[in-house]
Amino acid sequence: SLCESGKRYIPPHMGQDRGTVGTQKTEELERLKKHVKGLINRLSEPNMASISGQLEELYMAHSRKDMNDTLTAALLDACVTASAMPSRLMMEHVLLVSILHHTVGIEVGAHFLEAVVRRFDGAYRREGQGKERENLFTIVAHLYNFRVVQSCLIFDVLKKLVGTFTEKDIELILLMLKNVGFSLRKDDAVSLKELIGETQSKASGASGEFQDQTRIRFMLETMLALKNNDMRKIPGYDPEPVEKLRKLQRALVRNSGLGSETQLRVSWDNILNAEQTGRWWIVGSAWSGAPMIDNSHHLHPQKQLSGTVGSEILELARKQRMNTDIRRNVFCTIMTSEDFLDAFEKLLKLGLKDQQEREIVHVLMDCCLQEKTYNPFYAFLASKFCDYERRFQMTFQFSIWDKFRDLENLPATNFSNLVDLVAHLLKTKSLSLSILKVVEFSELDKPRVHFLRKVLNILLMETEVEDLGLIFARVSDNPKLGMLREGLKLFISHFLLKNAQAHKSAAEANMLRERADLVTKSLQGKASLRM
Repeated sequence: SLCESGKRYIPPHMGQDRGTVGTQKTEELERLKKHVKGLINRLSEPNMASISGQLEELYMAHSRKDMNDTLTAALLDACVTASAMPSRLMMEHVLLVSILHHTVGIEVGAHFLEAVVRRFDGAYRREGQGKERENLFTIVAHLYNFRVVQSCLIFDVLKKLVGTFTEKDIELILLMLKNVGFSLRKDDAVSLKELIGETQSKASGASGEFQDQTRIRFMLETMLALKNNDMRKIPGYDPEPVEKLRKLQRALVRNSGLGSETQLRVSWDNILNAEQTGRWWIVGSAWSGAPMIDNSHHLHPQKQLSGTVGSEILELARKQRMNTDIRRNVFCTIMTSEDFLDAFEKLLKLGLKDQQEREIVHVLMDCCLQEKTYNPFYAFLASKFCDYERRFQMTFQFSIWDKFRDLENLPATNFSNLVDLVAHLLKTKSLSLSILKVVEFSELDKPRVHFLRKVLNILLMETEVEDLGLIFARVSDNPKLGMLREGLKLFISHFLLKNAQAHKSAAEANMLRERADLVTKSLQGKASLRM
């Protein structure tokens, strides 16, 4: 791996001498807190766009750590009270988190989620009389409703509550099911069925332990109504407010996307043990559930303990042939970043211009290809630059063309990493399929067939159907791309669909055929985006 330092990462803000943090910084932080609190106090559905926009600007102007801490504190002050928070108000506050999670970066939602889960864990252990616990649990429910977390977190905590099964647990289970039960059924009916089975057996075994059986009966009836998709059986259930706010959410984050790749796939215990095991779900990666922070591999760049770059990083820069000051600066910035958003901000602050700025792309490509195993960090950083300015798209395009011309000379790991990087940039619409216009489809040799087959297979099999149609439709109406369209259609039918059955299961082969049919129609400009 590129990062082979055995030192434990300590965030710079923890390594600073408190005495050096002057009054100026303290005053600035106080002003920021006042500003954010003022925005949160004015939050409502009609001004959601304005307030989320102002908070985005604050994220650009201040350190993300200060903003995350300040925003989380202001939201918890507003939402977590001793009395029950009005549901509409609660939804609007969580919707704001979701919008920033999708427009600023996933660590906004991750930071807020961790604070909520930790505080809930404390409130759950204490036997308080207020509604703090219920308010916190409702926040978790709406983080799922507004696509900040995946359903696995909700099932995880519900199974824990079924395991302990006290009267307090039953009330919390009912609260969660009322808020998200039908969404859980839609997302993962199998897990819901398993949960209902576990609850029924637990309830029958604990029938003598409860003086009042009515709440248990009500909970089982609620679960049965969910199982049978019967909304009428759940008193007070009204999906309309959530649906209305989801519509607003789609309008406000349409360019950033609401796909599953931005939803945090993390378990309850992962969050509570984050101090010990690391926050792997915040790293720029697909949320596959595989830890991204693994001390044996160092899959993401490590941050130094101080502002100066350590000798190991400089030695690494030399080994990677970073032979100019600018390349070394870019390399060390990437290698000492906390995550891809941190890297993006710091690289912009280098203030590079023209040819110097293009070195960001060249160094990033080099780092990505040199990794022993593919690291999504670089792909997320590349996407961020492509989305930021069109000139970065052009530089990445030229850089990829250079690699494409030299495919036969690339070592196997470089080749494989390039496949994954290009597939990611196409899947996220950071680059257009027009980058393949340099391909001579009539004169393809083995390395190029191998490369295109892998990229297109990832694209077809791992992209959401709606996005897939759009990706291919983007090159459907440009008269200059006629050769590319014909080449892609031929390649897909000849190299992807032929013998698909031999390399894939029947279900996968069938899915590939359906998606190949969709993209072929998209290339002709007549895609029906729903299958």
